[in-house]
Amino acid sequence: MIDLIAWLVVGLIAGAIARLVVPGEDPMGILGTMLLGLVGSVIGGLVADLLTTGNQDFNPAGLIGSILGAIAALLIYRAVRGGRHTT
Repeated sequence: MIDLIAWLVVGLIAGAIARLVVPGEDPMGILGTMLLGLVGSVIGGLVADLLTTGNQDFNPAGLIGSILGAIAALLIYRAVRGGRHTT
């Protein structure tokens, strides 16, 4: 249970930082931000697995990878969303 809570907290942090770093308006709440961070963690983990060998335990570099993955996921989300802006 603690692992799940840790994943959710890291996802929320990574998603929030990604939304702060990438300028623009994204209408998503706290759950959307958390999901963005979790997707970013998966992307960051996949890239880390491609670049390194061994066990990928949680460490500060993993958080940075999660943030970078969340930024990539946010940019992909915006590209897919395209011109459908809400006013």
